[in-house]
Amino acid sequence: MELERTRVSVENCAKTYPDGTRGLLPTSITVEPGEVLALLGPSGCGKTTLLRLIAGLETPDAGSRVAFGEQDVTQRPIETRGVGMVFQHYALFPQMTVEANIAYGLRIRGTPADEVKRVVGELVDLVRLQGLEKKRPAELSGGQRQRVALARAVAVRPRVLLLDEPLTALDAKLKESLRDELAELLRRLGITAIHVTHDQQEALAIADRLAVMRQGRIVQVGNGEDLYRDPRHPFVAEFLGRINRLARDEDAKARGVVRLGGADIACPQALRGQDALLVRPEDIELGAPQAGWGQGRVQQRVFLGDRVHLRIAVDGQGTLLVDAPRDATHRAGDVVGLSLRPERLLASSEEPR
Repeated sequence: MELERTRVSVENCAKTYPDGTRGLLPTSITVEPGEVLALLGPSGCGKTTLLRLIAGLETPDAGSRVAFGEQDVTQRPIETRGVGMVFQHYALFPQMTVEANIAYGLRIRGTPADEVKRVVGELVDLVRLQGLEKKRPAELSGGQRQRVALARAVAVRPRVLLLDEPLTALDAKLKESLRDELAELLRRLGITAIHVTHDQQEALAIADRLAVMRQGRIVQVGNGEDLYRDPRHPFVAEFLGRINRLARDEDAKARGVVRLGGADIACPQALRGQDALLVRPEDIELGAPQAGWGQGRVQQRVFLGDRVHLRIAVDGQGTLLVDAPRDATHRAGDVVGLSLRPERLLASSEEPR
């Protein structure tokens, strides 16, 4: 089934509610044709407001512009924008069969019966629901219901697919398997998609690019690996994954170092003015106590299968989180050596780096 790949342009888009609350500060972003973009951030950051503005479910402030391709849709209602939506609980009709749910949008548009049959058949094949056409939602697994919701959303050939927290209602194990399935389905559909989530793992697994949002604005946009490894804002560093904060006193700042369990680690020139620095748990090196390395004492060891998660008490820095390889033998009470490469350090404030 061929679906349109539409560029979505959001320009200076904002939303102020009647009571004066700013749901979204002036925001601009472009979603490329066929791209899957995740709007990622904590509750209340503006991601759902932005999605609703793109959908046409909210009216933006004056001066805002939303375009699909070359067409300005800012003032168009949702039913004329050509969007498909998938919601948290899928919103399937419980009394309808799989094929009836998928066909619903086509039928209310007056699509001829033979065309409805052809499109439903194509979508059943595309999302791998063969043999389930006569089943009702209550007879399906979570993954199957998700596929029905996707098929129903794209049956009417929308220009843009919008997904509002589609995995939130699922338990952790089911969510992990379905996010991979959703990512693969979106790639096969090839449609431009915007996916709202507060779950960083979900966003990393599904999206081509992530727009991390905070307090009504987009803080940084990029692919998951770039945002994780090279955050341009401390909030991005702390929101994506786990992080340690290394305090620096005036002496450490004057000498251009950060203290780590009795050792001085050279601070990159661009970070020397920072009162604290950030470092990811996997970027702290562990070994036997040795010259030039700091020291700490293991407080807790948790085996997670693919890695060992350690909590280590470090003088002057409190408790640090460290991820070690799965074969690491460190136990609670052990004294261990600590080091890190200066280039792995990240800024903890918005000061220029």
